[in-house]
Amino acid sequence: MEAHRLQTIDDLYQAAQAELRVELINGEIIKRPMARFAHAMVQSSLADEISLFKRRKDEGGWWIATEVSVRYNEHHCPTHDLAGWRKERVPRPPVGVMEVLPDWVCEITSPGHEGKDLVMHLLRLQSYRVPYYWIISPETKTLIAYELEGEHYRVVFSQEYQASANPQKFHIPPFAELGIDLSYIFALDNESPDTPS
Repeated sequence: MEAHRLQTIDDLYQAAQAELRVELINGEIIKRPMARFAHAMVQSSLADEISLFKRRKDEGGWWIATEVSVRYNEHHCPTHDLAGWRKERVPRPPVGVMEVLPDWVCEITSPGHEGKDLVMHLLRLQSYRVPYYWIISPETKTLIAYELEGEHYRVVFSQEYQASANPQKFHIPPFAELGIDLSYIFALDNESPDTPS
């Protein structure tokens, strides 16, 4: 009986050259779900909300990227929806596939693939000691933020968006000094009952 061969970063490069939307998860090249409008809107809106940190050149500055591949080891190189690195730790802009562990990762769930973000990524990032992990669901309009405490994540923020005449800003680590407007992230100000997701 032939042993199952774990795929490597080199296999991922070959698949990416074929213009496939793939990532390397636990030694297996996985096709990523097609990008949906709701997913893309949440992703770009969150990037807008935290862009102040990207612009800063002082010790509070961050490199924040969307759709960035991070090489955790030879058999694990996922593409995160958003990820960030503190500039005080990574002073120069990275080049190519990122090989430095992020300080923050945010995944946006896709229907039928929730387990990857809610379980697999959470456990992996916890084991690699990534300090912050956020999960956003466009379907349920929720944001959950985890912070590493010792060897385990703990929830430091959990909110289901509720429409309000007075939008509220939330202070969520690691970007707690800036209020984040969930109504903007979920683009509900332009939503109508007939708007497709």
